[in-house]
Amino acid sequence: MTRQEIFEQIKKKKSFLCVGLDSDINKIPRYLYDTSDPVFAFNKEIIDATHDLVVAYKPNLAFYESMGVSGWNTLEKTVNYIRYNYPDLFIIADAKRGDIGNTSNHYARAFFDAMDFDAVTVAPYMGEDSVKPFLTYVGRWVILLALTSNKGANDFQYMEENKQRLFQKVIATSKDWGDKENMMYVVGATRAEMLKEIRNLVPDHFLLVPGVGAQGGSLAEVARNGMNDQCGLLVNSSRGIIFAGEDEDFAAKAREAAMKVRDEMADLLVEKGIV
Repeated sequence: MTRQEIFEQIKKKKSFLCVGLDSDINKIPRYLYDTSDPVFAFNKEIIDATHDLVVAYKPNLAFYESMGVSGWNTLEKTVNYIRYNYPDLFIIADAKRGDIGNTSNHYARAFFDAMDFDAVTVAPYMGEDSVKPFLTYVGRWVILLALTSNKGANDFQYMEENKQRLFQKVIATSKDWGDKENMMYVVGATRAEMLKEIRNLVPDHFLLVPGVGAQGGSLAEVARNGMNDQCGLLVNSSRGIIFAGEDEDFAAKAREAAMKVRDEMADLLVEKGIV
């Protein structure tokens, strides 16, 4: 999916919402355990209930890998379901991969050839040769970890040398590995005040922003500090949407939660003059 196609979906749906499919088998409604694939049944209901309100889905691979082979089958079925039924949606593998070049080449094959994801999250710690293999796929995206929302981000990401913090160094160095057509950056919503600094480094790139919802990030602050003239944001909410309900009406509750976020996004897009 191209950058322009993502922007067209944002305008069409008046939304820049990404729903994280962090589908914990221990939290899904119990009645789904009677189905042949409970997590896929859960994902399918969430997707059907929210697809017109979102521009992207982001399965977090840990929740699938932890189930072994059956989890990988569930993940593949989920991606195929979205591709077949809602082909205009952007699908992100939240995998946080990154290794020496040959290993990264196989990771890229796994997510782009075998699984047909649009994008994969990648850790930058091992440098350019660990990221480049993902960038050889035309129409696919690398989403590089830059500034995360967890407490441990303070351990390394704010370390400073020559008046430049590590997360700034990561962005400044990596932005030339690809371009605004194939690279995005992860910036946590709980670090929304840093978005202005990041926009100075990458004014046109898309930013994937987790942390809105259950983690307490402010959507308005994210938009105020990070939105550009083509929106430039994919804001993710996971638990706050997919686990908004616990019973048989869980999909309807998820839609209500997604609608609330989408409506706020629509107002922010209008305020910016994008729609």
